[in-house]
Amino acid sequence: MEISNKEYSCCFSGHRELPSGQLEKIKERLKYEVVRLINEGVHTFYNGYASGFDAEAALTVNELKKEYPHIKLVLVLPYRQDVKISYDECVCIAEKYRKGCFHIRNRFLVDNSSYCICYFTENTGGTAYTVDYAKKQRLRVYNISEYTKR
Repeated sequence: MEISNKEYSCCFSGHRELPSGQLEKIKERLKYEVVRLINEGVHTFYNGYASGFDAEAALTVNELKKEYPHIKLVLVLPYRQDVKISYDECVCIAEKYRKGCFHIRNRFLVDNSSYCICYFTENTGGTAYTVDYAKKQRLRVYNISEYTKR
């Protein structure tokens, strides 16, 4: 697989559990941020294909492909698994689950992006690690949870 120019790439990271009362606001803000980045030239969106925020982000990108057919969704799987959504490319970190495959997947997402759209409210777990790593790698990080609390 050819990796896209990271200058025009964005990754997603977020919690698997999203507050149901905030879901519509989260979807609205997610779409707003993705469209804003598309208008700035971003065309490749890396997604870790987890439930919750990642799933919403993948659905958003696929929905926006109708209006912006040049964008692409790249799934980055920690290990080979069945995929139930449409995508343009897929990267599998491992053939089957092995210790550390989620960590490697999260680093891959960040290492191939210049932007990170996240839904981050807790300071523990994979999302906390990924967002912290993204900041250390100097990605422009947009935490949509800051806009959906109101």
